[in-house]
Amino acid sequence: MLPSPRTRYAVIGNPIAHSKSPWIHARFAEQTGEPITYEAILAPVDGFAAQVEAFFASGGGGLNVTVPFKLQAFELARANLSPRARAAGAVNTLWMQDGALHGCNTDGVGLLNDLRRLGARLAGARVLVAGAGGAARGILLPLIEAGCASIDIANRTPSRAQELAAAFSASAGAVMRGGSYADLPADGRWDLVINATASSLDDEAPPLPAGAYAPGGLAYDLMYAARPTAFMRQAAADGAAAVADGLGMLVEQAAESFFIWRGVRPDPGPVLTALRASL
Repeated sequence: MLPSPRTRYAVIGNPIAHSKSPWIHARFAEQTGEPITYEAILAPVDGFAAQVEAFFASGGGGLNVTVPFKLQAFELARANLSPRARAAGAVNTLWMQDGALHGCNTDGVGLLNDLRRLGARLAGARVLVAGAGGAARGILLPLIEAGCASIDIANRTPSRAQELAAAFSASAGAVMRGGSYADLPADGRWDLVINATASSLDDEAPPLPAGAYAPGGLAYDLMYAARPTAFMRQAAADGAAAVADGLGMLVEQAAESFFIWRGVRPDPGPVLTALRASL
């Protein structure tokens, strides 16, 4: 894919005022010398498709998509989806190519890049994912492709976890299992535990069993905050060797979108450091 000659980009969602994406992409533009502008667009809940059409008709180069529109973006770009987007069932990055709308999901690769920054060893890893919603679905294929040995999915509604595990089992190199939190064994066997629930928004942690972490185990919350989340505090108390929130994933997924649009890969490191300091 050739870099787009267009220079206007944006993030679209509802609400949107809280988004860090304009700040992040402005830093990427400064770093790479790419002549882009990037804004935040508040779309009516019932007017997403019309807003997307108007944006690209006016010369827009690409959109990041956030809640609650990722599923609608998937449908709009259904004819031209990346394998990442198809696996995730959602789109967070849109662009025009050869007159057609294309969609990708960069959340999963953003997570993997941040895990590698943290020194996580994914090949052969035993992974537990708390939650079975869209956030969990978006990260499973990258984890599988990274060579994880097994992935357990736990959810308050066990059937959702079971369905999600089954959806990826056929093509997975990893052993996939799904069930309730009560079904999880308390034998300290997971190398990586990922909180893909929204529990941290309420300063709560998912009901994980004690002793969930293997020696050297990492706890990763897809949410981020100025202080350690409830999940991170729970993990530290339970013996996790390291804990992290999702701020690095946010910056990494943005870098992947930037690369898709411009054909230039920015360095997320200094942007993450500055963003962390600003929280």
